[in-house]
Amino acid sequence: MRRGHADLPLHYGKVPPWLAQRMSQLGGAIVEAIVREYGRSELLRRLSDPFWFQSLGCVLGMDWHSSGITTSVMNALKKAINKRSSELGIYVCGGRGKASRQTPAELLAISEKTGLNGEELVRQSKLSAKVDNTAVQDGFQLYLHSFVLTVDGEWAVVQQGMNSGSRLARRYHWLSSALQSFVEEPHTSVCGSNQGLILNLTASAAASTRQGILQLTTERPDQLMKEVSLILPSHHEVCTGDVNLKRLGAALTLAHETEVKDMETLLLLEGVGPRTVQSLTLVSEVIHGTPSRFSDPARFSFAHGGKDGHPFPVPTRVYDTTIAVFDKAIRQARMGDQEKSHALKNLSRISQEMEKSFTPRDFFDEVVQKERDTSYLYGGRTVMGKA
Repeated sequence: MRRGHADLPLHYGKVPPWLAQRMSQLGGAIVEAIVREYGRSELLRRLSDPFWFQSLGCVLGMDWHSSGITTSVMNALKKAINKRSSELGIYVCGGRGKASRQTPAELLAISEKTGLNGEELVRQSKLSAKVDNTAVQDGFQLYLHSFVLTVDGEWAVVQQGMNSGSRLARRYHWLSSALQSFVEEPHTSVCGSNQGLILNLTASAAASTRQGILQLTTERPDQLMKEVSLILPSHHEVCTGDVNLKRLGAALTLAHETEVKDMETLLLLEGVGPRTVQSLTLVSEVIHGTPSRFSDPARFSFAHGGKDGHPFPVPTRVYDTTIAVFDKAIRQARMGDQEKSHALKNLSRISQEMEKSFTPRDFFDEVVQKERDTSYLYGGRTVMGKA
């Protein structure tokens, strides 16, 4: 079932290697932490949530609102997960362009290893693409198809289409556990600007005219797209209105107004300063936060900035420390020592507790300017070079 879609401004360009490598490392750590704490099904549920997916892209240092988040995040996860598929029980297939056309072959290869029904998986992959490209004619042509599969036979699909006329990309999210029919209301959500009357053969009101999804592409049930959840603005910078200041303020207060020695006690780590605690808190929330916490994805860009400098350059030294902290916690958790992973989880909990009594003030511009002014101290980088 498609859980949603997101409309994103088209954004061209490549992710620089220095960021791509870090995205894969931190993305892999986040995935393992979720699987260990909540299970593989929960990971798929989150990937099928457009708000959580956008928040993940932000915390990984991508531009908070652009179409490039989809490709870059799925590339990073594919590299990180597939190296450890046998251990995690998760596989990522497909991708953008030519890579998307390799999905059937990849699924059949995985089925040989796992005993899953490869032919049925290929059919489900193709049908999810057909629905978004043919049955729902909303002006977006698919160019990316990523199929995430577990050894339990559950799957999630993240795919994206392009409308060059409106200069928008639309991302579609699917979840197998919620799917009852490919041809009637299959989507769990579709996020984007209302395009007016569109051809939507999956609407329940179109049942009387629907005899088969591929045979009915000329029918006009004239149903409005109803599954609109996430619409991102065209402006590139992160503005005050794009974030929940109460939530962001609580996280910043936890990081910068609490004694560092107390943080060291909490984290059971040496040498973790306030700026790193800020990033760790936001990454912790991506792992442990509830769905309602991701209504303002831009907030998570305050973990590691963005590659184009919005809201500030990527602080590579902080990013590397964040990766090292989570890697160490995960390694120790594998050996049965849960102390550090529990301490990291506590960051999210403590931030939410502080939020209850936090009174927002006009601090947004001040925080952004301070991050930009001190960026060079933390190895700040953008696609244009070093800060």
